This record gives sequence, C-alpha cells and structure tokens, in this order.
Amino acid sequence: FWLTIACSVGYLAWYPGMGNLAGTAGWTSAKEHDADKAEADARLAEAFGRFDGMPVDEVAKHEEAVAFGARLFQNHCAQCHGSDARGAKGFPNLTDGDWLWGGSPEQILATIVNGRQAAMPALGAAIGGDVGVTEVAAYVQSLSGIKADPALAEAGKAKYAGVCAACHGAEGKGNPILGAPNLTDDTWLYGSDFATISEGIRNGRNGMMPAHGPIIGETRSRLVGAYVWTISHGKDAEPPEAP
Repeated sequence: FWLTIACSVGYLAWYPGMGNLAGTAGWTSAKEHDADKAEADARLAEAFGRFDGMPVDEVAKHEEAVAFGARLFQNHCAQCHGSDARGAKGFPNLTDGDWLWGGSPEQILATIVNGRQAAMPALGAAIGGDVGVTEVAAYVQSLSGIKADPALAEAGKAKYAGVCAACHGAEGKGNPILGAPNLTDDTWLYGSDFATISEGIRNGRNGMMPAHGPIIGETRSRLVGAYVWTISHGKDAEPPEAP
C-alpha cells in the first residue's frame, strides 16, 4: 500500500498531474505530439521530398507517391468524398471528368491546399417568387436534356438570362473561376429532380472545401493531388494545354 502511495506521489511529481504543477520532467502531451510530428515529417521529407515543387501529373507517374497519397486521402478526404472518391449529395465525385473549380493539376492542388468556398445565392425573390422558381427550374432541366414543360422552360429562359447567366454562362456551361457548375451535362451535385433544383434556386446552396494545406502541408497535399489526378485522369494522362 505505502509503496503504491510513494510511486503515485513520485509519478505526480515527475509528470504534470497535480493542478498547475508542470512536473519536474517538463513533459507535456503537446511536446510529445510535436516531437512525433517532427519525426514523421523528417521521414516524409526523406521519402518524398524529391516531389516538392514537382507538377502533380508528374508526381502521379510514381507509384509509391500515389500509394501514399491514397492513404492520406482515406485519412483526410474520404469522410466527405467517400472511400471510393465517388462523393455523395453535396460532395463532388472525384473520379469523373466534371470539375467545379477546374481539373488541371494546378487547379486540383490549389483546391486541396487552399480550399474552396462556393455560394449559390437564394434567388427566389429575384426571379419572381414561386412562379419564377418553377419556370427557371424547368429551363435548367431542359438545358441538360431532362424532359420539362416547354411553356415553363420558355418562360424561365428570359429569367435565367437576366439573373443566372452571370455565373453559369449564357449557355449554362458553368464557370470554374466561380465554382459555378455546368448545367448542360448529367452531373448534379445535389440532384436533378425538379424539387431539388427548385430548392437550390429558391434557397441557394453553400458548400465549403476546407483548406488542407495548413493541416497536412504542401508535400502531402501534392501527394493527395497525385492520387486524385490518377483516379480521375489516369497516371499517364497529360494535362490540358493552357488556353
């Protein structure tokens, strides 16, 4: 019993365990975390430092880099985009060719490092209330080939041109600078049914991709980018030429 008491007192004196007493060893969980992180960063730099500054599509040609990027993706990205990267409602599919903010190697890396903030404003009042929402929703459906009431779609066309085209473009092709989606294809982040489209027009949408640069650093971000590039374009794909 007394030995247990003595050991307990010694432990509390050595480690911080009694109120504000720092402990004679100077140990803290924060210091241990920092030391472990520094060790991990050093190993990472040794193994993958050669990829620093290398274009993402070039990194993607190295299998070990892509494999490590895949593990990082599971730890940091799969919670939203899914373990298979195919996304979910409100979270983009990263395996197809549809990109809200652009799918070039540089744009993918910028999205990972800096994050993205998307905002579709609530336009119900601006386009004439429920009637206007119904008309514009019908027109938006018609843009992608979904069967819609012709009269409603025609009425919504003018309202679309006056309000929505500023972001989505006159032809509905979208704008990656603004993160405005292409409305003419069959890829829908929230759904293509009439009720869902109407809800988005009436109430708006807000989506945020958090910046991962401060969380995982530039090297890890580049490895994740290489993995995303591989599953969406293929490891041997060449980036598009700049316009």
